[in-house]
Amino acid sequence: MITRFIEWSLKNRFLVLCGALMLIALGVRAVFKTPVDAIPDLTENQVLVYADWMGRSPQEVEDQVTFPLSTGLQGLAGVKDVRATSMFGFSLITIIFEEGVDTYFARTRVLERLNYLQANMPEGVKPQLGPDASGLGWVYQYYLHVDPAKPPGGGYDLGKLRATQDWFVRYQLSSVQGVAEVASIGGFVKQYQIELSSTKMRAANVSLGEVMGAVANANLNVGGKVIEENGAEFVLRGIGLVANTEDLELIAVKAVEGTPIYLKDIATVQIGGDFRRGALDVNGAEAVGGTVVMRTGENAKAVIERVKERIAEIGPSLPPGISIKPFYDRSTLIDRTIDTLKHALLEEIILVTLAHIIFLWHFRSILIVTLPLPISILISFLLMKEFGITSNIMSLTGIAIAIGVLVDAAIVVTENVIRHCERAEEEKRSRLTSAETLSVTLAACQQVGRPIFFAMAIIILAFVPVFALSGQEGKLFHPLAWTKTFAMVGSTLLAVTLVPVLCSLLVRGPFHSEDRNIIMRLLLKIYDPVLNWALNHRKTVISAAAMLLATALLMAFGLPRAWVAKIRDAGWMHTASLVQGFGKEFMPPLNEGSLLYMPVLLPKTSLSEIQRVMAWQDQVMIGVPEIETVAGKSGRFETPTDPAPTEMLETTITLKPEWISTNRTVLGFIKLPRVMRNPAWRDGMTVEKLKAELTEKMKVVPGYVPAFLQPIENRILMLYTGIRAQVGVKIYGDNLDALQQKAYEVEAVVKQLPGAAGVSPSRVQG
Repeated sequence: MITRFIEWSLKNRFLVLCGALMLIALGVRAVFKTPVDAIPDLTENQVLVYADWMGRSPQEVEDQVTFPLSTGLQGLAGVKDVRATSMFGFSLITIIFEEGVDTYFARTRVLERLNYLQANMPEGVKPQLGPDASGLGWVYQYYLHVDPAKPPGGGYDLGKLRATQDWFVRYQLSSVQGVAEVASIGGFVKQYQIELSSTKMRAANVSLGEVMGAVANANLNVGGKVIEENGAEFVLRGIGLVANTEDLELIAVKAVEGTPIYLKDIATVQIGGDFRRGALDVNGAEAVGGTVVMRTGENAKAVIERVKERIAEIGPSLPPGISIKPFYDRSTLIDRTIDTLKHALLEEIILVTLAHIIFLWHFRSILIVTLPLPISILISFLLMKEFGITSNIMSLTGIAIAIGVLVDAAIVVTENVIRHCERAEEEKRSRLTSAETLSVTLAACQQVGRPIFFAMAIIILAFVPVFALSGQEGKLFHPLAWTKTFAMVGSTLLAVTLVPVLCSLLVRGPFHSEDRNIIMRLLLKIYDPVLNWALNHRKTVISAAAMLLATALLMAFGLPRAWVAKIRDAGWMHTASLVQGFGKEFMPPLNEGSLLYMPVLLPKTSLSEIQRVMAWQDQVMIGVPEIETVAGKSGRFETPTDPAPTEMLETTITLKPEWISTNRTVLGFIKLPRVMRNPAWRDGMTVEKLKAELTEKMKVVPGYVPAFLQPIENRILMLYTGIRAQVGVKIYGDNLDALQQKAYEVEAVVKQLPGAAGVSPSRVQG
């Protein structure tokens, strides 16, 4: 079958070339259409349910809201796990479904069950579905920046900024395609506040119920149907909505002997801020901001670009002096990640081409080997788009590690054709005609076609165990395996179709034998003596290989911890470090260019004290030369995807790029791109040293427990474990006081472990 396939390709060279051009066109289109993100989507198949019960303690929320909801949602079809969190005035339930369950099917089942559970809820509590997104969908966070020189009166208060965010910016960004939700934080939500005087109420004989009833009845519009007059009809409306404080002050609460008692007679009416459980601080100053939550399965890069376009559109409509500035933008990480892999792919292609030039020394055959390489990559992108795989660091890594194998088939075919043509010309003692070259190419390609095809198939089958991975491991490594397989399949098909066609068109004399290649002669002079020595000293070579293997295994897996401790205690520190092993980690940390500092204060710490500490912390951090912006968040964004309590600070630290691109001038006018270290970074400073320096600066705050992570890393940890750390200990029981005491005991034990940092127990509140 393979031989017939090769023969058909050589007989229909025009069709094969047209097919290759069509694949190139479709592949280029797929490159621009494939969704782009920094890492694969590792989120579980989950549905969020939240319920507000303002003013209630966490214990009451747990008993009357969280417990009925979490138990009632466990019996749904496909549910794998149910997690719940109870906080002051708020309940959040996360229902995790099996991977095979459709997301919108799961949301429908949850919504049906919520209608049934509504009867078990306290009065005024209505559970609602969260957005079809997760914490990993926080792709863009921003704040409203005010230029003091432009606004009238020198600036805006936090209430005006929050109103701008809630009633203009949030609605505009929510309409962007791919955005599931825009959540606000910071500032004050304006409200009318009526401060009653009990003395005046007693003197006027007015009750609280009468005041509440009068205010409610005075703040409404009513309809009066229509009236007809002179052949036209007019809609009747009764306008009664409150427009200012004067409208409230003139509300008649009751009448005593024909004399009305107005609200202003017994109360003080003013505009103030609503009760809040969150605040935002940017570079040490309180601010108002929001976060854009991307819908699950969307193209992160495209969504962020659309959000930026909408921000640019609404900029002129904002009040004078107000602009929208980001303090977290994932597109920067995406661009940097993809750019790094693009450079790696380009360098690999160049190296493969140079190796082919050096060893074969036949310049026309460069195209034969080089052309199938980008076409195979384009085929991989085409299949990625069709299979719904995003272009991320793992999927592109699969292509990168496959490049060395992608050219193998083309090199084998090309070299075999060249050697056959060289031998045929030696026998004929003249140049081959086109028909003779086609015949020799057919014979040479058929000779190696079957071995190449099955060799590539074996390499593809080697990745079958990776496809068997499930859960988070499967989501991380499946894109790598798929893209490598796609590229290998494309390379295999091209090796038996396009490569023979290119060989028949481009392989021409004169040919150079290996003996005339200077590089090959030099390498053979080195290799032949080494090979002869190895064959004459077989036991020595095998023993050395075994010792090398044993040393590698020892350094990789290490000795038992007790042995390593004894070696370290004996003073052999360097030896102990060599034999302790490499350690194990599921996913290497990605340098996101940002840090997330998450200290937790005591639960009883007031919001004003938290804000004071947060402002001081941000001012200290922004003074570090490597840091560009610092945005601290206390409490939670108004979204179910953020269950953070008030005492948890989330400080997003945007670092200045450690390496920057610049141009180097050669010969006075030629500019060559180069990468240099950013002068803002101090000599010898690394991210780890920066974390250590910031930790020392923060130790002056009582109760601060340092916890430096990265934004995406933290979201993944919180989504899978509910814990903001790489390692966590969960304690189960039915007595909260006993669980709290055990948590303190576990903290004392874990702190003594080598390498443990940022150890803190969760504290019960309410």
